[in-house]
Amino acid sequence: MRILVHDYSGHPFQAQLSRELARRGHDVVHSTCTAYVSGKGNLAGDTPGLRFVTIGDGTALRKEAYFHRLRQETLLGLELARQVRREKPDVALLSNLPIPVLVVAAAVLRRLRIPWVLWHQDVTAVALKSFAAADVAKSMGVAAKVFEAGEKWSARRAAAIVVIAGSFVRIHEEWGTAGKVTVIPNWAPLDEIVPVDRANAWSAEQGLDGVRTVLYSGTLGLKHNPVLLVRLAERLRDRGTPVRLVVVNDGPAVPVLREAAAARGVELTLLPFQPYERLPEVLGTGDLLVVLLASDAGQFSVPSKTLSYLCAGRPVLGLMPADNLAARLLRQAGSAVFPPEESSLDEASAWAQEVLSDPARAELLGKESRALAEREFALEDCASRFEDILRTVSRTPAR
Repeated sequence: MRILVHDYSGHPFQAQLSRELARRGHDVVHSTCTAYVSGKGNLAGDTPGLRFVTIGDGTALRKEAYFHRLRQETLLGLELARQVRREKPDVALLSNLPIPVLVVAAAVLRRLRIPWVLWHQDVTAVALKSFAAADVAKSMGVAAKVFEAGEKWSARRAAAIVVIAGSFVRIHEEWGTAGKVTVIPNWAPLDEIVPVDRANAWSAEQGLDGVRTVLYSGTLGLKHNPVLLVRLAERLRDRGTPVRLVVVNDGPAVPVLREAAAARGVELTLLPFQPYERLPEVLGTGDLLVVLLASDAGQFSVPSKTLSYLCAGRPVLGLMPADNLAARLLRQAGSAVFPPEESSLDEASAWAQEVLSDPARAELLGKESRALAEREFALEDCASRFEDILRTVSRTPAR
């Protein structure tokens, strides 16, 4: 097959899937959006049958300027549409697209009669409704309705849908699309994210050797309540276990973290997203890795950083809903999960203190994290399931 994979975010495991499909003899074009700032995977290489292409070069997304961003994302959708026209794939796999990009791409694929698969990573409409309920922006209530209509329309146009957790099925039942849904949980590349020594080249470069660190690496929005990270470090200090909070992120949470840390006297190291090839060293520098996920995102989002954390073989603290798939993985690995609320920080900091004060326990938790990742993240089975879906869809006329 000639396959176009577009992962707007540029995550590691989507690129790994494209490499595996190419190794199986398919002609694969892997597309990402450079305008979206996040931790990227390995988006280069010389795998025969695989090419990497981009959209959004030279575009600086204005995430907080909602109407301007809507225009930008519509233009990015048109750019993706032109890419589809050039590549002429037999089938497309679309992941992580903002709704304007998704709607434009779905419309063009329909017009070109190219069947495609929606790899549904987040239900955007649910997230927007939560923003509206929290009065983050008055326009969000209207936007949630409009975007839900676009998301539902696009899902109905897809020949097949892959969701990352069983909890997504309910929304597809409401949309009338559950009959074409397959559940394939996300994974992380075991061969790319590996355990490394705590003292490594990156930790030395950042002056973090011999410094007890609590580390967060990945996307971090204001809706995740990033101040919880600062308050966790503050509670640990008050318990007699001072830590350096290390946050690797670019985005609106950075000034919020800086201000909160200064106000509470918390030692903070803020760094932009690091090159993907250094991610094992980055994660290896954390004596404790932290995941944040807002309560209302629990059923329709699975933070992929959790999966990378497990691969890195480190103890992990989850401040997230207990019913989230990632939370269940953390508990299986022996790590701890607490509600993402201020009232949970006493318990969370007590657990963190126990782990940070007991190197043998921390080492055991790290080994259990890696062992779980090796059991759960086998690429061959996931790739075979995607290959079967894409092969079936490639024979299905576009709707």
